[in-house]
Amino acid sequence: MAHEETRTVETRTAMTSTERGTAAETSTPDTTSGAGRTRAWATRLVVVGIVLSALNLRPAITSLGALLEEVRDGLGMSGSVAGLLTSVPPLCFAVFGVTAPRLARRFGPAAVVCAGMVAITAGLLIRPFAGGTPGFLAASALALMGIAVSNVLMPVIVKRWFPDRVGSMTGLYSMALALGTSLAAAVTVPLTDAMGGGWRSGLAVWAVIAATAVLPWLPLVRDRGTAPAPPQQRPAKEQHARVARQAPAAQHAPLRITRSRTAWALAVFFGLQATAAYVTMGWMPQIFRDAGVPAGTAGVLLAVTMVMGVPLAFVIPRVATRLPHQGPIVLVLGVCGLAGYTGLYVAPAAGAWAWALLLGVSNCAFPLALTMVGMRARSGAGVAQLSAFAQSTGYLISIPGPLLVGVLYQQSGGWGLPIALMATLMVPQIVVGFLAGRDRTVEDEVAAH
Repeated sequence: MAHEETRTVETRTAMTSTERGTAAETSTPDTTSGAGRTRAWATRLVVVGIVLSALNLRPAITSLGALLEEVRDGLGMSGSVAGLLTSVPPLCFAVFGVTAPRLARRFGPAAVVCAGMVAITAGLLIRPFAGGTPGFLAASALALMGIAVSNVLMPVIVKRWFPDRVGSMTGLYSMALALGTSLAAAVTVPLTDAMGGGWRSGLAVWAVIAATAVLPWLPLVRDRGTAPAPPQQRPAKEQHARVARQAPAAQHAPLRITRSRTAWALAVFFGLQATAAYVTMGWMPQIFRDAGVPAGTAGVLLAVTMVMGVPLAFVIPRVATRLPHQGPIVLVLGVCGLAGYTGLYVAPAAGAWAWALLLGVSNCAFPLALTMVGMRARSGAGVAQLSAFAQSTGYLISIPGPLLVGVLYQQSGGWGLPIALMATLMVPQIVVGFLAGRDRTVEDEVAAH
């Protein structure tokens, strides 16, 4: 016992004055342990909220695609209006997503994401029973508004709560997003049949799942902080370094994001990958069916393409954050896309499964783009602005793609020209992806002007 006491005295004596000063600030066991438990509980809640939110960021779109014919018949919707529905999601993402940073600065990102989940729930619940095409479109826009602000703020939430795990957390919610996308496409029709065959109930059921995503955010709506952990939990040198790095960003916020070449490259990359994704979701089954593939098999092929995003969306961000330059990943995904489109052009039916797999890999440019958003900005405010700019601009770029593919198909009477267009777009996607993948931040580029 005496020996232990002596050892304790020696240890205390050996403490430097700096260590004693730090200890004096942080040595209240009750408050420190209480704060630690609160932080751990809140962190677990954020993880649950991120996963549930990501699961609900696409079912509003893919569940409608599965029942589009029934919705058209039920509402007496014209073919042109139904075709316009394919371009409504990116339009809403572009228009509403740009408001997310301002809302986050005023109310906090957690509160805005919570409101976004409420909007998704309300929109999904209202639209099947709105009573006509205008009401259906308005309710769909409400749900898409919630999706838009949540899309933009997911990277911000990750940067704010998990600054040292951007890759793994981006991979987690990208995987959940891909799972929700494929799940809604696969089970909406069976669910509708199980509930009596009414398309209204088949669409409304997704509101129940969206409502569960509101719950984890409710205890966090008052959280407006910018640091993921109390300052005393970081070494003093690291604290000073982080403050020094973030000071310029704070002084010049909001950033003049349009002066950053990296921001523009990332926005164009985001737009081109979104174009490919929406064309794939909207037209790939028809390409296979026109090539002689049975309708049921064509649907399964689309599901295979979408399911590829579940494991790869988790792996790619983790790999990307360990590389100083994400260009090699951009190249691999682009080559897979070129190979897939070439296969669709040459032998769409003979190699259908291979082309579906290759295009599924290529479509994983989406989680890579989200990861680069978190890596190309230094501060939480910078991530919010970059995310809003890249996604809003990117979705604007993607709007004409599905419509142009439909026009080329109708005018040419085949899929040769549309497929050639998509293959051609892979080249600039690779180029701007390389530029966006360079190891630099938008804050530094803006400051250099």
